Amino acid sequence: MLLLGKEAAAIGRPVIIYPEGTRVRPGETPPLQAGFAGLYKALGLPVVPVAMDSGRLWGRNLPRNAGTVHFVVGEPIPAELKREDIEARVHAAINVLESGPQASA
Repeated sequence: MLLLGKEAAAIGRPVIIYPEGTRVRPGETPPLQAGFAGLYKALGLPVVPVAMDSGRLWGRNLPRNAGTVHFVVGEPIPAELKREDIEARVHAAINVLESGPQASA
């Protein structure tokens, strides 16, 4: 993942990862995968968090429910923060939909 991330960044391509590693239900806040922090540190790039509420419709196991998945694109988080700071900010940003009007939809 690190090598591919570096290659993508070197040619100006975006690097997109799911830092929790899976869909989670609203209210769950599992630790972010170690690869997220490693990639963040190695690339030295800002992070643009994207919150999505697919976990309320599509759990890790079947069945999947019909519905609309909402996305919220957050403000960029600067590069070179300490691990605990970037993880706290990413957690807050990707869980923003939990308290929004779509959370109960």
